[in-house]
Amino acid sequence: MGEITTRDGTALHVEESYGGGRPVVLIHGWPLSGQSWEGQVGALVDEGYRVITYDRRGFGRSDKPPTGFDYDTLAADLDDIATALDLRDMTLVGFSMGGGEVARYIANHGEDRLDSIVLASAVTPYMLQTEDNPFGPLTPEEATQMKTDLETDREAFFDEFTRAFYSVADELKVTEAERQKSIEWARQSDPQAALACMESFGGTDFRGDLDEITVPALVIHGDSDDIVPVSGSAERTQEQVRSSSLQVISGAPHGLLASHTSEFNEALLGFLAERNGDMAD
Repeated sequence: MGEITTRDGTALHVEESYGGGRPVVLIHGWPLSGQSWEGQVGALVDEGYRVITYDRRGFGRSDKPPTGFDYDTLAADLDDIATALDLRDMTLVGFSMGGGEVARYIANHGEDRLDSIVLASAVTPYMLQTEDNPFGPLTPEEATQMKTDLETDREAFFDEFTRAFYSVADELKVTEAERQKSIEWARQSDPQAALACMESFGGTDFRGDLDEITVPALVIHGDSDDIVPVSGSAERTQEQVRSSSLQVISGAPHGLLASHTSEFNEALLGFLAERNGDMAD
């Protein structure tokens, strides 16, 4: 465990687990923390990967600054971590909001340090439904309502959100204890950071960023995701990223890291194994 200080002086909580191999950086979703990857870290280490998780600024155990929740700054934070740890040939794995950081990192900082990327239940290419983005899965009215609900009663919002996060047709796909753990991670978020990041993941257009991706990419999504529906996100992302493949997990809600851990890990490890084979060739 440790801290890395970003270029603007923000201390980010970073954890490394050593498997001796290539680095895999796991970027968490909103409003959670790096702890939400607990079902993946051990599996990756067991296969020999060097695993890095961190808490986004404003979340978990990282600093809670008043600003810096736009994707340019968040991507710069990721670049600062990669630079401080001298990460090379790394795979970036971005879940939900974290998928946006992966896309913006490539657009702003290039692919020199990258081997590949994984976009899991990601908010790409553009969540907000607009005149020139009619297939965006988030209407302006829904975005406004989410912001209002979060501002009005954080506790009630996190309770309702985590139920949708882990449910299919109102049936919870994780244990209640697992859901409560997610609520605890959400409570660690700074209120200002949570609101600002909600606006960022809901209103940032990544279509131009996706055009910059040339490294091999895996897009993973649940077909029962009601938070970020697969048709408005993963399918469109895979169509736009020429170097990508799409794996849809049957019956999986948005929070598939916990609800469908085995299926997700199998897909991720299979992709990484393919990359190792390609590098060896």
